[in-house]
Amino acid sequence: MRFKGLDLNLLVALDALMTERNLTAAARSINLSQPAMSAAVARLRTYFRDELFMMVGRELVPTPRAEGLAASVREALLHIQLSVISWQPFDPAQSERRFRVILSDYVTLVFIENVVERVAREAPGVSFEFMPIAEDFDELLQRGDVDFLIMPESFMSKHPHTGLFDDVFVCVACEGNDCIGESFSFDQYMSMGHVAVKFGCSLKPAFDEWHLRESGYSRRVEVVVQSFSIIPRMLSGTRRIGTMPLRLAQHCAQSTPLRILNLPLPIPKLTEAVQWPMLHNTDPASLWMRQTLLEEAARMAPLEQVYPALARQFVSLETTAA
Repeated sequence: MRFKGLDLNLLVALDALMTERNLTAAARSINLSQPAMSAAVARLRTYFRDELFMMVGRELVPTPRAEGLAASVREALLHIQLSVISWQPFDPAQSERRFRVILSDYVTLVFIENVVERVAREAPGVSFEFMPIAEDFDELLQRGDVDFLIMPESFMSKHPHTGLFDDVFVCVACEGNDCIGESFSFDQYMSMGHVAVKFGCSLKPAFDEWHLRESGYSRRVEVVVQSFSIIPRMLSGTRRIGTMPLRLAQHCAQSTPLRILNLPLPIPKLTEAVQWPMLHNTDPASLWMRQTLLEEAARMAPLEQVYPALARQFVSLETTAA
C-alpha cells in the first residue's frame, strides 16, 4: 500500500533495521528473506534520498536522517498496533501479555514481589520481563520498547506517570560499628567514610548524593556500589556508614546485622512512581496493570509503621528545615 508515494511496508522494515542494527536479524524479525530486506533498504534510500545506514563491521550504523525518522516511525507503528490492530477488551484471566518493566533492585525487593504474586493468581498467562534502569530509558519509553518504568518521580521525563509509594532516607551501619551512638551529628556524618551508590557506566549519583551536591555538600565516599541493596554487605566489619531508603534498610536488616539510624540532615522524601509510554495511555492491558500496581502500593505499610521512631524524627527534621 502506498501513501503519498511511500510504500508503508517500508516503514516496518526501517523500524526493524533501527531496532536490530543488523540486516539478517532485521529480516528475520519481520519474516522477510535477506534479499527482500536488501531490496527494502534500497527502496528506502531512494525514497528518502539518503543512505540511511552505513556498514561498520557487522553493524548497521544509522545516518542522522535515519535517527531523525526512527522515533516518528516507531510512534506511527505503535499507534496502529494499539489503536487499530490490538484494540479489544482486555481479559486478564485469558491474556498472555508480557509486560516489560524497568525498575531498580530496591523496587524489586520492597514492592514488586506482591504484584507478581497477585498477577499469578488473577492472570496466570501474563508474564514479566524485569530490566535494570538504563541510561536510555526515555528513548525506550518513546519507542514503546518497555511498558513501564518505576523509579523516583523527580527523575522522570514527559511521559505520563503517577506516584506509587513514599520512602525516607536513613543512615545504616554495621551492628558492631562503635563510632556512633544512637544518634550522631551532621559533622560526624560528613567526616565518616561512606559507601555510596552510583548508577551505570557514567556513575550517575543516586537521589541522596544528588541532593547533597545540590545543597553544596560533599561526603567522603570510600566505596562506590551499583545498587542500594549492596550497601549493607559493604559495611560489614567496617566503620563506614551508608545512606539508603528506609523500607530497603528494614528488608536488608532481616538477613544482615545492621544498625538503622536517623539522618542528621533533612533529605526530601523519596516518591517512587510508575511511568508508561504516552501511546499506552488508553491501552486496556496497560490500564489494568497500572491499576494493579496502584492497588498493591496502597496496601504497603505506612512509613510510621515501618519504623515509627525514625518516621517521627524525619517529620521533625522536615519541619525544622522548613
